[in-house]
Amino acid sequence: MDDEARGSELALDECWALVAQEEVGRLAYRLVDEIHVVPVNHTVHDGVVLFRTTAGNKLLAAALGESVAFEVDWFGQDAAWSVEVRGRIRRLEDDEHERLDETVRAPWVDGYRFDLVALEPSHVSGRRFQLRRGRASPVLP
Repeated sequence: MDDEARGSELALDECWALVAQEEVGRLAYRLVDEIHVVPVNHTVHDGVVLFRTTAGNKLLAAALGESVAFEVDWFGQDAAWSVEVRGRIRRLEDDEHERLDETVRAPWVDGYRFDLVALEPSHVSGRRFQLRRGRASPVLP
């Protein structure tokens, strides 16, 4: 695969800026022997991804301190980018919840989501791509 197909690596500050500008990402986590991938409305605050949830699998994963992956992507006509944040999630304690409650975006879907969850990153990476839309694919030898 040539360098153009792999895209160009994004700097850490670019990754965080791109994740912060978008409102929805996908959270991937494991519970027992199942992998779950779910969309979440998120907010970036001080190098942490925050989101609201309610009782259920995401909150259970947070209680267990599960390792997760979180991905945010964007694409346009000629370019695209993708950022991945890996780390552990945890439910915020009451004092943190009170301090950050107004900071975290409201969910797009109906229903109450009182619990705040933080993804504390151990790894952040991203790539930017030039797209070939409408152009012929190269012929392999």
